[in-house]
Amino acid sequence: MARLLLEDGTRFEGEGYGAPTTRVGEVVFNTSLTGYQEVLTDPSYHEQIVVMTAAHVGNYGVNFEDAESEKIWAAGFVCRSFSRISSSHLATGTLQDYLHESKVPGIHGLDTRALVRHIRSRGAMRAVISNEDLSEAELRERIFAWPGMEGRALAGEVSCKEHYTFAKGNRGRIHVLDGGVKRNILRLLAQSGCHIEVFPADSPAAEFGVGCDAVLLSNGPGDPASLTGMIREVRSLLGKVPLLGVCLGHQLLGLALGADTFKLRFGHRGGNHPVRDIETGRVEITSQNHGFCVDPKGVERAGGRVSHVNLNDGTLEGFVHDDLRVICVQFHPEASPGPRDSAHLLLQRYLHFAGLT
Repeated sequence: MARLLLEDGTRFEGEGYGAPTTRVGEVVFNTSLTGYQEVLTDPSYHEQIVVMTAAHVGNYGVNFEDAESEKIWAAGFVCRSFSRISSSHLATGTLQDYLHESKVPGIHGLDTRALVRHIRSRGAMRAVISNEDLSEAELRERIFAWPGMEGRALAGEVSCKEHYTFAKGNRGRIHVLDGGVKRNILRLLAQSGCHIEVFPADSPAAEFGVGCDAVLLSNGPGDPASLTGMIREVRSLLGKVPLLGVCLGHQLLGLALGADTFKLRFGHRGGNHPVRDIETGRVEITSQNHGFCVDPKGVERAGGRVSHVNLNDGTLEGFVHDDLRVICVQFHPEASPGPRDSAHLLLQRYLHFAGLT
C-alpha cells in the first residue's frame, strides 16, 4: 500500500508505482492530457508532488527526446491509473522504470478527482508520498520538517553549474540566465538561427549581460522574491540590453522594476489556460507552470504596460516596458509538448523586440 498524506491531515491510499521510497514536497496538480515526461523533467517542479488530472498516464512510455532536462525534478507523481506497459514505437523505456531509476515514488488507484478538488478548495500545501512501511506519525513528522515553498530560493539548485554554448548561429547572440530552463526554450531560440549561451543562475551581470544582443531570463522553481541576488543583477541591466523573460524570468523582471509578487492559491499548471494578448485581442491557449504571480499595479507604476491577461482569474500574464527594453510572459511560449499557440513569441516577437529580425 502506498500513501499520500497532506499537511491538513487528508489521507489517500493506493498502489505504489515507481521507486519504493518516501519524498516530501508541495502537492500541486497539472491539467495536461499528455506530456507527462516533460512535466517530470521540468526543473520548475523541483520539490513538488505532481497530481495529473488525466486519468490514464504512461501508456506511450518515455524517450530521451521528450525530456526537458537531464533528470526528473518532481518529488513524486500521482495519477488515477498508471500504465505498466508502453505502446509507442518511439518509447525507449517505461514510465515505471523511469521513476524507479530516478528514485521518485508514484501512487495510483486513488480518487484524483477528489484530491484535485481538495487542492483547489484548500490550496497547494505540504505533503508526503510514501511507498514504504512507515507510521503515520513518521510521515507527519517529515511533512512538518519540510520548510514549504514560500521564501525558498531554489533556482540555484536546478541551474547549470558552468556556462556553456547551446547553439552557434549568426542571427544574433542571446545569453540565457538559467534558473531552471526547459530544453525546448533553447531549441526554439536555436531554431531561429541565434547563437545561444547559457549562464548559471548566480552569474553576475558583468558576465551574462555583456557581449550579447539580448538576455533571456528562464523559467524556474521556488519563490522569486527570495532570489535577491538575481534580482539585483537583473535590475543593473535595465535599459542597457533587451531583457526577455519567461515564467520565473517574468517574475524577476517584475521584482526588478519594483513590483511585488504573491503566491497563488493553487497555481496555474497545465496546457489549457486561456490568455488574452492585449495588443492583438487574440486569445491563446497556453502551457503554464507557476505558483507565484506579479502584481500588475507595481509594473504600471514603474512605467510598464500589461500585454497579456489570464482569462480564468484575471492575473497578469505578461508585460512590456518599452523605455527599459523589457518584454516577458508568465506562461510558457515554448509549450513543450503543447499547445503551440504562443510559440510565435519566442520565434518572432521576442526577436523583433531585441532587434534581431
